[in-house]
Amino acid sequence: MSINRRNFFKVSAITAGTLIGSSKKISASEKKANFDQEYSMLNDCTRCIGCRSCQFACKSYRGFGQTGDDKRYDKPLDLNSKNHTLIKLYKGEKESSFVKIQCMHCNDPACVSACPVSALNKQSNGIVTYDKNKCIGCRYCMIACPFNVPTFEYDKAFPEIMKCDFCKELLASGKSPECARVCPTGAIIFGKRDEMLKEANRRIKNEPEKYINHIYGEKEVGGTSILYLSSVSFEKLGLQTFDSEPVPDMAESIQHSIFKYFIPPVALYGALGIFSLISKKKDPIDREE
Repeated sequence: MSINRRNFFKVSAITAGTLIGSSKKISASEKKANFDQEYSMLNDCTRCIGCRSCQFACKSYRGFGQTGDDKRYDKPLDLNSKNHTLIKLYKGEKESSFVKIQCMHCNDPACVSACPVSALNKQSNGIVTYDKNKCIGCRYCMIACPFNVPTFEYDKAFPEIMKCDFCKELLASGKSPECARVCPTGAIIFGKRDEMLKEANRRIKNEPEKYINHIYGEKEVGGTSILYLSSVSFEKLGLQTFDSEPVPDMAESIQHSIFKYFIPPVALYGALGIFSLISKKKDPIDREE
């Protein structure tokens, strides 16, 4: 992942969480061994018809009301406190595609590494969960996430961080997440990650002319539980290009450099705060459409 100003702040947030908080370290080999047996979801963009059944089911399950904008493609929404999954439309001159956007439930989540109080945690089944009783509202997770997923309830007196949790209550009772359950075309399927990878590879092998020969999420940022197949380039769909290095690993390398040269953390974060204020005055933070 290239270091631009946005990524600089992400890395800074993760480093802050790593320095302030404490958590057990799991080796890379242990993570990989467990990861392929965790819950996963395959989103096949070539099969998505844009009905938004998944989006409406998610909102209904969470008790969020629908708005007129939920049904419009000329006014794209973003993930927010009442939208944990979204169907977006890419429309080019010669090609178009729908894409489902949600929390990626990373193998090595940057949001978990950034959180100084362990309000966010990766469970043994692969779900990245949030504990509102631990959250202090620092929003480091929002800055750290490379996919810009966690959102904040700005309109509430006691706000929480909001994001997809794979309908964890349904999983506990042996059911699938709502979005996968209601999909009418098989564009969303749910299971263990090794099964989803096998299915994705099978589809590419059987119809090579239909798919880009790449499973997005298999290796990006160390691997994600949400996987994608597409006939349109992933960048056009708004899925950024990342290498296989987990974001927390990058932060740790910076952290080690900080201590190598004995830069006090307090001074470091003071400098980061000043840099942030100056940057905000000069120009807005880059935003993807």
